[in-house]
Order: sequence, then C-alpha cells, then structure tokens
Amino acid sequence: MTSTAIHPSSPASPPGEAPAVWTQGLGKRYGNFDALNDLTLEIARGEVFGLLGPNGAGKTTFLRTLLGYLRRTSGSAEVLGIDPEVDPVGVRRFVSYLPGDARLPRQLRGHAVLRFFADIRPDGDLENALAIADRLELDLRRHVGFMSTGMRQKLAIAAVIGTRSQVLILDEPTANLDPTIRSRVLELVLETKREGRTVIFSSHVLSEIEEVCDRVALLRQGRLALHQKLAELRARHRILATRMSTTPGAAASLPAVPPELAESISQVAFDGPELMIETVGDLAPVLGWLASLDLTKVRAETFGLRAVYDSVHHHEAVSV
Repeated sequence: MTSTAIHPSSPASPPGEAPAVWTQGLGKRYGNFDALNDLTLEIARGEVFGLLGPNGAGKTTFLRTLLGYLRRTSGSAEVLGIDPEVDPVGVRRFVSYLPGDARLPRQLRGHAVLRFFADIRPDGDLENALAIADRLELDLRRHVGFMSTGMRQKLAIAAVIGTRSQVLILDEPTANLDPTIRSRVLELVLETKREGRTVIFSSHVLSEIEEVCDRVALLRQGRLALHQKLAELRARHRILATRMSTTPGAAASLPAVPPELAESISQVAFDGPELMIETVGDLAPVLGWLASLDLTKVRAETFGLRAVYDSVHHHEAVSV
C-alpha cells in the first residue's frame, strides 16, 4: 500500500481537466527485456478501468511506473496531470495503491493499522476505513501476525478503499477471499465510482472485470493487445442452434442474411447441422430472422470477455 507524507511542492488538488491516467509510448526495459513496450493509454476520471493479462504481461510494471516506483525507459506518463518521474510523491498524494503482495506491520492490531494509514495520508478517513472493515466482517482486535491471509487482505482493502483518494489502484484485490466477501469488495468498487473517483482494477478473474469495469485493457508481453469498452462487449452475442434438416446441401439452402441485418450479424458458421451466429447490438431483429429458419435447440449467450481474452492470448484475430 502507498502512504506518504505531503510533498511541500505538491498542489492542494490535482489539475481539474487532466485525465486520471495518460501515457504515450510508455516503455520499461530491463537489459534486453521489454517489460513495457510503446504503451499508449488514457483512463478517464470517474471510471473503473480493468487491467488484464497473463502473468508477466507487464501489469504490475505499468502500475508501479505510474506511481513513480519505477523509472520509465521511454515515453511519457501522467497521473492527474502530474508526471510520476518528476514528482512521484505528488502523484502518491492523490493515489491509494493496493499491491498484490500487501504487507502490513505484524505487531499491530487491525484497528491500529487502519489508524496508522488514516493518520499519515492527507486523504485518510479512519471512520470510513472502520466501516469498510465491518462490512468485510473483519475482527480488528487481532494482531496482524495472527491473522489469516484472507483477513490480512481484508485489512489492506479497508486501509486503501477507506481513504478519500481520487484514484485507487487495486492489484488483485479479491485474492484469498471467499465468494461473499468478493461480492462486497466489488460493491465497494462500484460505490467508489459513484463518488466520482477513479479505480484501476487489475484482476485475473474475468467475471469481476465484466461486472464492475467500464473499459478494459489487455496487456500481452508488455504491449497493449486489446482496448475494449465493456458496454460494447455486452452487446455482442453468440447464438448456437441445430438445423432440423441434416441432408447434404442443407447449408447451402439456409437463407442469406437479410441486408437490413448486415450490421447486426458479424459471422455465420456451419459445422454439419450445428449453426453458430455472432451478433452485434440489439438482438431483437436477429431473433425475428431466426424464427423464420428451420432451427431447434437455439441458445443465445453473451460473447463474453473470455472469448476475447482467449483469442488475444492465443494470437488469434478477433473483431471487437
């Protein structure tokens, strides 16, 4: 977690018009290895931005570069209009960071940990942190050294989300948590968004990204492999059906896609009697056309982030 004293040269509030995060050609190299390569990205204020990618894709390097913990090799970066390389403490004044390996003082009790972080941060809010800990069903009387891994994760979440920071960076926040507490963490993320704050949400759990994020970036080998609005992805569907007729040439006898549906249907594929149709946008007009076909066992499902992620991960072309 990030907690710093106030930097005397830092402004009382960040520039009002700058995006939450802006990078242009951002790169980080270790010897001959590019951990980040030509990463250009913008994250708007007040959105929940998902960060995806396999292990080693560059997600943590990207986040630590934004915070000024790592010096970039090339390109530019700003957080709320502040360059993290010029004024890293100024950036961290407005950002709360939950790392994937959060470490807490083991000799303190939970309540003392929350008080410590609330006291040293200019945007600390002990009352809010305590309320979040209560929602996460955390016993704050225990010493950190005697807490389970899941309890320590809850404590770290309460310390970070409990602040009033304008930007929250959450790296695998639901790791080691049971399903009920995971749901409550996602609720907290959405509440933070409704307050007008920005959340960068890094996770390997695709369903969590789909549930809370407005946009998602997928990193692969340090590069931006995909940048997707979740609203557009939710509007895509895959329809699976079986044709009643299985006679030779049945595929050729399937009626052509009507011209008025050309923009709604992105793909039609056959595998014997099995039919697969991918759609974009409103599903209602497509269903009307399907009703005129000789089909059975029709099933419609959201295209989903999984299909896009797998396509990019396996170097396959994907239309988004």
